[in-house]
Amino acid sequence: MTVAAIGPARRGRGARKAQRQTRDITMLPALRRRLPLVEPMDAGQIARIDGASMAILEDVGVVFRDAIALQDWRRAGADVRGERVHLDRWLVRELIATIPASFTYHARNPANNLPFGNDHSIFVPMTGAPFLRDLNDVRRNPTLADLADFHKLSHMLPSLHSSAHHIVEPYDHPISQRHLRITYSSIKHSDKTFMGMTTSPKNAEDVMEMCALLFGAEFMETHAVCTGNINGNSPLVWDETMLGALRAFSRRNQPVLCSPFVLGGANTPASVAPAVAQLNAEALSALAYTQVVRRGAPAIYGHYLSTVSMKSGAPMAGTPEISLMNFMIGQMARFYGVPWRSSNTLGGAKTFDAQAGYESAMTLNAVLMAGANYIWHSAGWNEAGMHCSMAKFVVDAEMCAMGYRMAEGIRWDDFEEGLQAVRDVGPGGHYLGHPHTLENFQRAFFMPELFDNNSIEQWQAEGSVEITERALTHARTLLRSYEEPGLDPAVDEALRDFIARREREIPAADALNQEY
Repeated sequence: MTVAAIGPARRGRGARKAQRQTRDITMLPALRRRLPLVEPMDAGQIARIDGASMAILEDVGVVFRDAIALQDWRRAGADVRGERVHLDRWLVRELIATIPASFTYHARNPANNLPFGNDHSIFVPMTGAPFLRDLNDVRRNPTLADLADFHKLSHMLPSLHSSAHHIVEPYDHPISQRHLRITYSSIKHSDKTFMGMTTSPKNAEDVMEMCALLFGAEFMETHAVCTGNINGNSPLVWDETMLGALRAFSRRNQPVLCSPFVLGGANTPASVAPAVAQLNAEALSALAYTQVVRRGAPAIYGHYLSTVSMKSGAPMAGTPEISLMNFMIGQMARFYGVPWRSSNTLGGAKTFDAQAGYESAMTLNAVLMAGANYIWHSAGWNEAGMHCSMAKFVVDAEMCAMGYRMAEGIRWDDFEEGLQAVRDVGPGGHYLGHPHTLENFQRAFFMPELFDNNSIEQWQAEGSVEITERALTHARTLLRSYEEPGLDPAVDEALRDFIARREREIPAADALNQEY
């Protein structure tokens, strides 16, 4: 067994020379939302979207560019005409009714297991960035070491519930073999739940085999341990690569995000309501197919939402229409009784500037108020996903913690004690030294670590440090104090052996990647 480039196996805590971790990095539990949701559609409008989507599935149909999927649909009773599948609404309803409304994500550290669905939400970092802005705020191509740093930060930031997968693309490794190292990094550097690569059916199968080595194949038959994502080719097309990856996950009873990729006005109608009707039809067709593959397999109503600038054709983030679509999609997912995914803290800015902050905050508030369950791209996304910013990554995580606290709702457990403080202090006094304040100051009001609320004189005296510099300093501090969560040595060796074998079998030439 030789996988030297991955690094030596962990030898125990005694071998670490770094200072022991003293920061509390305990992951927040899955968010249980207690605020009312924004639901702009009445029952008649929900029925109108549902009816329009079902009519699209019946009359227009959806293209499944995959011979196996077409055979599966014929056996399920669908009307298949060439590659176009026309789905009867009653068949769709019957299939999606078997999707679990909720389940539990199981992490390799059971303390990080997550209830999921219904009123529970989780925050997941961004993925897929071909560039990063590094610890010096330099935009460049990422490496495996950069990816490891993001996985370490994901492990240490309490509001993030997952290490995701390829937060950034590691350019120093062949594309055809990259999924193996990405999955290993997700597993090795964090003991939270993670995502699995779906860049090809075979890559997805490799991820499932690595999950089986980590959790046990029998355990996976009844427990969700890893999330896959399949993107549609809007309008109304699912391709062979994504459908093969879907089957790899659904056959092993692992959840997949069924995600139409919406560029509003470009691959959907240039209007919110009909765009949602199309997106809904696309998502339902893929959700239904997961149940053709395996009845009862977990699946998540997904989407990626963007609107297109009619000036340039460029995708935009944080627009009002994206918020409206999130509200509507949340209502539709609840109408069908399935959990749903959205995207979070999206920015189109080229640096971590005010535009990035405004766009991200607009999106964060909308997805929380829409009731999204799987809140993906929750840290680092900027430049329309072209880069992941180290600075934005840690600030976004703090924003998620603030959103988490807001969505928990109002606390009433110390109401009487607080009223007693009013009686004790009386007119003209202050509460700073009161026992109720001393007992509750740490939880009473969220105190951001990375935002500066001091006077301008104090801020200037401390060097006039702006948010990007503060965030990068914070990221460096976290990485210096990182301690790797223990991975069972036998499991670690089995994973490394699997990677070594598969890398011998898979051609390293990038041009051959699509065969795998």
